[in-house]
Amino acid sequence: MTQGCAAPAQTAHIPATVDLANEAVIQGTVTRDGNPVSSAYARLLDSTGEFTGEVVTGDEGIFRFFAAPGDWTIRVLAAGGVSVDSTVTAALGEVAALEVSI
Repeated sequence: MTQGCAAPAQTAHIPATVDLANEAVIQGTVTRDGNPVSSAYARLLDSTGEFTGEVVTGDEGIFRFFAAPGDWTIRVLAAGGVSVDSTVTAALGEVAALEVSI
């Protein structure tokens, strides 16, 4: 029996079931020395710094959040004590793209 809930696979392709006209998407790639970083944690923090969600990057270093429109912080945590914060603005009907180099 599986416990907890798993996030969908973090790939570069947005699932066909997603209606971008009604979604605000934040999607990014985590890299180190130009190479994708898998198994890093991407955290979504709201405008007050409150934790909202977390996903693990996929094999291509990809992460994705479906968020309310507005300003957000993405905190990437990786091996070796790496922590990098990036700000991004999400808007309905758009994919806010983010590149995080650690």
